[in-house]
Amino acid sequence: MEFGKINTSEGTQVCYSVFRRNTADEYNLVITPPPGTSAAVQFNCIEQAALRFAEELHLGHAVIVFQRFFASDIANQASFLEPVLNFNGGTSVSVIQQPPAERNKLLAWIYLIDFHQDPVEVQLNGRSFHLSHNGYRHIYTSGLISTATDNSFLQMEAILEDYTGMLGREALTLEANCIRTWLFVRDIDNNYSGMVKARNMVFEREGLSHDTHFIASTGIEGQSEVAHSLVNMDAYAIGGISRDQLIFLKAYTHLSPTHDYGVAFERGTAVDYGDRRHVFISGTASIDHKGRILHLNDIEKQTQRTFENIGTLLEEAGASMEDVASMIVYLRDLADTGFIRTFLNLHYPEVPVVVAIAPVCRPGWLVEVECTAVVTTNNPDFGNY
Repeated sequence: MEFGKINTSEGTQVCYSVFRRNTADEYNLVITPPPGTSAAVQFNCIEQAALRFAEELHLGHAVIVFQRFFASDIANQASFLEPVLNFNGGTSVSVIQQPPAERNKLLAWIYLIDFHQDPVEVQLNGRSFHLSHNGYRHIYTSGLISTATDNSFLQMEAILEDYTGMLGREALTLEANCIRTWLFVRDIDNNYSGMVKARNMVFEREGLSHDTHFIASTGIEGQSEVAHSLVNMDAYAIGGISRDQLIFLKAYTHLSPTHDYGVAFERGTAVDYGDRRHVFISGTASIDHKGRILHLNDIEKQTQRTFENIGTLLEEAGASMEDVASMIVYLRDLADTGFIRTFLNLHYPEVPVVVAIAPVCRPGWLVEVECTAVVTTNNPDFGNY
């Protein structure tokens, strides 16, 4: 993994990672506009910095696959975010109210791929962006909501049924093809349990259980621009993969099975290609092998345990923190921002990181972290990425 930073004359910083290999190079960008300006100005700074990044690194043929904007006040910022909310950019766009911890009004995480050769097909279908390359279909879906009721259980059920139907129309299934989800829950302390119960019910119906497998996921506080939406889902699925290409990460020395405390997600999932392995680490917190919260009210020790847990999951996937391409750190308390930034600057100064204010599903957890990693493989049984 290579890392770098670019600063624009306007004061916007682009922190990036790049994984170079065979047919495609992968870039993860975290773009931080200068604080103290309006949200509209910050949005324009992000857009201009992304274009300048592509120009400076000569990425004329790169495909922007996924963008997520972290907004401080989505109700008032949705008006000028309308182009990305309506997918006018021709890519997958996620916009979520999770205020940037360092008092910016907006931050952006952008994933793009620079393909060296072979034809690449892209298609926008509703809220899903499809990228087809080398026999695989990568489907990024974002902003799935339901407003038919004011009940998180019924909204989650409707969202998953809609998503399962969408996959079915592509001859895919939730069980065989969905790799990763993000579930953003408004007022998580009150609405999380309803979301969990609906997910458990739909998963069981779709053949996902502790006897088979679940899906890597983050369930976290977040709001969409729609006031009556209690649950908002982003998801990533792959067509053209086989079961042999998937590894479900457990780290039982450090973490309990999630079904022990009534939830249904994988701690992490790795996807093998001929030339690389993608590792998706779910939202991870300070927890032990019996499912207990460790170090209540101690942000320092909780952070240390969280990264210890992540390191164990990565090791199980044949990776390490040196292979991490992007990271999101969720904080419950804005007052912990200073400590977290000091910790990250000391231990992971080069990794593109978003730090957002977003309470975790259990109040005792002060911090949660998710990440993606990429490692080199040479597996002739599978097609290259």
